[in-house]
Amino acid sequence: MKLKLILLIIIGSLFISCEDTKESYGELTFDMRLPQDNNGFYLLNIDRNNWQTLHRVSGKIETNGQGVENFWVSWQSDLYWKLGDTLGYIVNRGYSFQFGTYVAQDTSYMIGFRGSEVPTTNEISYSNSDGEINNMIAPVKSMIGDTLYLSAEWFDGYYTWGIILK
Repeated sequence: MKLKLILLIIIGSLFISCEDTKESYGELTFDMRLPQDNNGFYLLNIDRNNWQTLHRVSGKIETNGQGVENFWVSWQSDLYWKLGDTLGYIVNRGYSFQFGTYVAQDTSYMIGFRGSEVPTTNEISYSNSDGEINNMIAPVKSMIGDTLYLSAEWFDGYYTWGIILK
């Protein structure tokens, strides 16, 4: 039994190549769509009339001038926010035939998500058939004055940008 296993390992190793078969995917570029300061940090103005400010970060992956489809990029941010006490509420109503009006019978507050952390970035993007990659970031008003560090990671690379939230 052991002899068969040893022979399988030896024969199997003859078919394994030590040659590097890693594919080159060409050039990956990113566009933050934001102005930069003198220190290289990007500047994002936070919308003071809404809780979240939505902003799109884009990229492009090409090889030999052609877009690469289904290229996976993972995203991470160092900033999170927590959901408050309630997301809202549900009012149970009934109809009073005696008075001909709707009557509130009970109010239930939705508290199941209390304390849940919400990331300020989507976590994964895939390129489309043109090689375009898009990611949304969504910092909130309470983060004004902070610096959001956004990171992108792909199979053989990694990059981080600093975004000052003004």
